[in-house]
Amino acid sequence: MILVDDGSTDQSPQMIDAFQDQVLVIHHQTNLGYGAALKSGFSKAETEYVLTFDADGQHELSEIDLMLEKAIAEDADLVVGSRSPAPSENLFRTLGKWIIRKLAGFLLTLPIKDLNSGFKLFRTTLVKKYMVLCPDSMAFSDTITLVFISRHHRVVEKEIVAYERLAGKSTINAMTAFDTLVNILNIAMIFNPLRFFIPIAIIFISIGLLWGIPIAIKGRGVSVGSFLSIAIGMVFFAIGLIAHQLSALRWQVVELQSGKRENYES
Repeated sequence: MILVDDGSTDQSPQMIDAFQDQVLVIHHQTNLGYGAALKSGFSKAETEYVLTFDADGQHELSEIDLMLEKAIAEDADLVVGSRSPAPSENLFRTLGKWIIRKLAGFLLTLPIKDLNSGFKLFRTTLVKKYMVLCPDSMAFSDTITLVFISRHHRVVEKEIVAYERLAGKSTINAMTAFDTLVNILNIAMIFNPLRFFIPIAIIFISIGLLWGIPIAIKGRGVSVGSFLSIAIGMVFFAIGLIAHQLSALRWQVVELQSGKRENYES
């Protein structure tokens, strides 16, 4: 087990130091964020799989073995604990998570239902490879899942029981949701930018044609508005092609960094 103290200002550092002879303890001098803490833990992991879960009492630890069995049985690279029933939440958080899932589902094909679950089991080599693409914030969990999906790794779900929060207070707010949405767009831009730009290009070009053709048929020339709409559509199409090329270059950099890290560790 790996315990990461992310710049705690209470007695947590002293409490976890008491277990140094049993677990690996990592301390951050300042609070770097949820994602940064996970990255520190993942970077030190030497097992085939790593697992994350919330420490607020929502998850049943006995299900960890079942998650591992699921991963081994299905040769999965990521197992997502699908909460059933999901803990009750206020309307704001429910709406925010719905928007995040819908946007992710539009930009990427989602084989899972519970994208926001914090109970996940990853193949260690892959999560180490991809974590450089993910933020240090709360958006890490959703983003790393989308990276696995985008790279066509085997991602499966396992039903788990989720309880009401027993301790602590959620730090998820409007800024967290916005950060997650931004990072979903970033992942889409890295792995499949055409999925974003092509529909927009088609919409503008179609509007221009539907607007301009009737005017041209009537012999009134070319409508400035229709020409502008078509031009905007072509610009979005060109940006999509450029973004596609940039995403290929970005991925080559990730592969290169991953290869260097593997050589160093070996």
